[in-house]
Amino acid sequence: MSATVEDALLSRRSCRAFRPDPVPRAEVERLLALAARSASNSNSQPWQVHVLTGAAKRALTADLLCAHDEGARAAGEFAYQPGADEWCEPFRSRRRRFGEGLYGDALGIAADDADGRRGHHRRNYDFFGAPVGMILTVSRRPRQGALVDAGLFLQALMLAARGAGLHTCAQAAFLDFHPVLRRHVRVPGDHVVVCGIALGHADDEHPLGAHRTTREPVSTFTAFYDGTGNRSG
Repeated sequence: MSATVEDALLSRRSCRAFRPDPVPRAEVERLLALAARSASNSNSQPWQVHVLTGAAKRALTADLLCAHDEGARAAGEFAYQPGADEWCEPFRSRRRRFGEGLYGDALGIAADDADGRRGHHRRNYDFFGAPVGMILTVSRRPRQGALVDAGLFLQALMLAARGAGLHTCAQAAFLDFHPVLRRHVRVPGDHVVVCGIALGHADDEHPLGAHRTTREPVSTFTAFYDGTGNRSG
């Protein structure tokens, strides 16, 4: 692994506070071209990206916020995650630690402050202030493997952004309002919405500027087999 790739991996984070500084369209196109080098099943490349800036992004944000405030959530197009009461260990504990770190430690929002937490979540629909908002979709036709391909594309895009000194946030929150998205971008009929993506320059002066999440050590998710009958990890 080159130092450049390692640096991108170590510095990548889900940025939830951006400066309004614009990102040139040519730079966005360059990052997307790099991400398109991602592997996909039989090189099917089932992804499509919808990029919104300026007035187009503001119009989408206005509609999304209206739908959010009215509680007009739609059924998901695929089962993205368990219900709130359906998480099991160790994922439940990891999710809880994430929430405590984000809302409590970084933002100072108490666990019982439902309005405060809802207000922060609402910021998703303005792409956390990023100048560039993207909607990633993928065709249903290659089946569920296409979601794996979309994940590879998404990770490549996020790492390419870090190489350019930019930050991103992949946002599943948009799944709840996919009908609103379809009124603003031309999503093909056979596609499902995978996520939104915020892209821009991080606002390091924001309370979230220093927020980082932890990762499990390699020993917790890896087993090594050496052919001698011994298993470690």
